[in-house]
Amino acid sequence: MLTAYGTAQDKPLPQWQLSLPDKPLTGLTVLLVEGSRFASEAVRLLCLKSGARIRRADCLRSAARHLAAYRPSVVIVDLGLPDGDGTSLIRDLHEAEARVPVILGMSGDPDLADKAIAAGANDFLPKPVESLAVFQQTILRAMPPKAVGNTLRSMPNDVIQPDTAGLRDDLTHVAKTLAEASDTDVIDYIVRFLAGVARSAHDPALEAAAAALARDYDTGKPLATDLARISGLVQDRLARVPQVCA
Repeated sequence: MLTAYGTAQDKPLPQWQLSLPDKPLTGLTVLLVEGSRFASEAVRLLCLKSGARIRRADCLRSAARHLAAYRPSVVIVDLGLPDGDGTSLIRDLHEAEARVPVILGMSGDPDLADKAIAAGANDFLPKPVESLAVFQQTILRAMPPKAVGNTLRSMPNDVIQPDTAGLRDDLTHVAKTLAEASDTDVIDYIVRFLAGVARSAHDPALEAAAAALARDYDTGKPLATDLARISGLVQDRLARVPQVCA
């Protein structure tokens, strides 16, 4: 006998297989591994509008704790994390015996898409991640065919705008990291983090400064001028971003 949950012999379908058309990710749990507060807020809003639950880990160590406690439906991994390369986590998730259904890489550098896919990601989200249609399509396209079915869905045109409080937090983090850096070990992380923040904030000048720092770092040129330029730009942005009062 057929029921709303399948045949009498079948186990009940997961809630996300019964989702409403306007919230096609209902019932999914998304683990976002992302150091940027601004980018995290964007994905949180996308999940909220799509019906998905979200949990956030800001580094690889935090992600390991989350994954030891529960199994998400979707894991979105930024490639430039404060304690390592996100592709290492993507590879571990892909090779796990019980693979997460959907693994997505994410970065402010679109050229890293191939690296994420090679590590085992189903797909890649370039920053800024702000289109509801792109977000939903990317996840649904990566889901197992039986989970999604053949139902036609209308894709929304919504573009989300995260609160600037997250942007202020990210800029403050960059300023503090640059001020406390005693060597160039953090340069690779700062380049990736800053490029992602700049893209998410639609700030071409800050993105260009991050790209110049990356080029000079790769070619072994002195970095003092690049770091001074970035510090100045970051302080300028902090002065212009509204401060949230408690």
